[in-house]
Amino acid sequence: MQEKTVQQNDEAQKAGQEAKSLEELLAEAQAKIEQQRDTMMRAVADAENARKRAQAEALSSRKYVLENFAEGLLPVIDSLEAALKTGDTSGVELTLKQLRSALEKSSIREIDPQPGERFDPHRHQAMAAVEAAPGSTQEPNTIVAVMQKGYSLHDRVLRPALVTVAKNKSDPISDKDLN
Repeated sequence: MQEKTVQQNDEAQKAGQEAKSLEELLAEAQAKIEQQRDTMMRAVADAENARKRAQAEALSSRKYVLENFAEGLLPVIDSLEAALKTGDTSGVELTLKQLRSALEKSSIREIDPQPGERFDPHRHQAMAAVEAAPGSTQEPNTIVAVMQKGYSLHDRVLRPALVTVAKNKSDPISDKDLN
């Protein structure tokens, strides 16, 4: 009978050790889950901070995008004010040169077609169409005169050049040879 009791005690101890190790395993698993949860929360917070930083940089970039352009125009304003104070019109020519230089630095280019150049509807706006003079070398759909220069920023037209275009005698506006 003593043997039976000893065996029962041994079995109870083994069961207790197994239960203890199950409890330990559960505690370890819970600790691991908590650690992974903490790591995930940190990653989410880092991503949110990066998103907010990118938004702030984009807002700042949009706000100050014209800073370099404006800095280039400040000397032009100074020159205009000085020319107005002195009444010297030669200062206006210098100011125009400074303005063109500031525009050029900002990649703003003139669209200044010459008479005889082909009409380009992407860069020019026809304000009038005149018949080509009989016997002249003026081809249809070519520029006869420029009313106002246009301007482009890189490859984008800000304002097309306003032009007068030659047309055939019979056609109101010739579609021939247009791009």
